[in-house]
Amino acid sequence: MPKITRTPIRKATQKSCGSVAADPRQPKSVAAKPERAAKPKKPALRATKPWTPAEVREAFTRFRKANPEPKGELEHLNPYTLLVAVVLSAQATDAGVNKATRELFKRADTPQKMLALGEEKLREAIRTIGLYRTKARNVIALSQKLIAEFGGEVPRTREAIESLPGAGRKTANVVLNMAFGERTLAVDTHVFRVANRTALAPGKTPLEVEVGLERVIPAEFMLHAHHWLILHGRYTCIARKPRCEVCLINDLCRWPEKTI
Repeated sequence: MPKITRTPIRKATQKSCGSVAADPRQPKSVAAKPERAAKPKKPALRATKPWTPAEVREAFTRFRKANPEPKGELEHLNPYTLLVAVVLSAQATDAGVNKATRELFKRADTPQKMLALGEEKLREAIRTIGLYRTKARNVIALSQKLIAEFGGEVPRTREAIESLPGAGRKTANVVLNMAFGERTLAVDTHVFRVANRTALAPGKTPLEVEVGLERVIPAEFMLHAHHWLILHGRYTCIARKPRCEVCLINDLCRWPEKTI
């Protein structure tokens, strides 16, 4: 029987299935580094020319001429019902709040009457408003605090109002402005949008926008500036499709996508 010669098989140095060691007689190749995906470039910030003092004055002069005595759209009977209405308006429309509070305020227009009404009946009265359970709890709690610490009256300082359950800086500014005639400027979603879109007072937070607006708006316009900007954002400079064709300040606006 002929002798069979076996050729030795070089053992693989790697243990993983299907892997074979490179022949040591061949020159080693340098492994290519995997290409890294290029990072997307950040869009260049558009340089926006700030409004001049003359332009700001012109804008608010036009607002005043068109609407000399602007009014807030939340219905109320006194400072207390205004406070309650503003607390209820968080993440809700003024129209929705008004619909719920017209009958409510006939029954409970003071902290004492609200406590007498009770949380259960209050929830039932405002159940059409978003987050009504939490808001009802806050209204009862703030009513209790008003009686215990402020003699049943709405306080006239921002810090005191902000200490009430459900009330924040915006609530305090609205109440101080509308109930007590203070020159405060509440920044809601409409004011925030108008200030940033027009570049009147750009800011990343409501507080930044508030400070920016207070810095540029002349004192003579501050009492009503809050309402002019809210109404402008609600009915003209709306979120999805601004009505640039009827905008009072179209020529002053810095928004690059505005239409004329």
